[in-house]
Amino acid sequence: MLKMGIYDKPFLRQTTEGIFYRLRVGCPWRDLPSAFGNWNAVYKRFNEWSRKEKLMGIFNELIVEPDLEWAFIDGSIVKAHQHSSGAAYGQESAIGKSVAGNTTKIHMAVDAYGLPIHFTVTGGEVHDCKEAPTLVAELPKADYIVADKGYDSELKHFRAIATRYDKLKRNFEASVALACAFL
Repeated sequence: MLKMGIYDKPFLRQTTEGIFYRLRVGCPWRDLPSAFGNWNAVYKRFNEWSRKEKLMGIFNELIVEPDLEWAFIDGSIVKAHQHSSGAAYGQESAIGKSVAGNTTKIHMAVDAYGLPIHFTVTGGEVHDCKEAPTLVAELPKADYIVADKGYDSELKHFRAIATRYDKLKRNFEASVALACAFL
């Protein structure tokens, strides 16, 4: 966190624990327990880090030496809660309409151990084959690439990922990056 410039701030531990709690439990920001401080302060800090891509930076810093004998790419659909719709005009939301209703799709590339290397977030109607070239281009050179065999449901053990509550694409991407950092 020193490299990302998110250190030596008042209540840093309390704020990050509030963000982790919300990621794991999947509660609305307003329902954060008061033990983490004011919910609005925690949300504002998360939103600021998301806007400055600091959480994506932490995820990218953790990818040191992926085992790329095999690389796997896959997509997973996430239902979007009704509260996640209605982003402000001009803000990208990456929520699409599909048979299941409002959905988002996480396209992910993982290494031989199933550890995330790269991911993108699109609307739920986007097919895997349209996003696969982007994932392959972002991968370091792998011996073999296997499609539709990527990650299992461990990412969806985080309830804020299993059901999307974030209105903005960048905030949901930051949540996914933080969850991937735990895997």
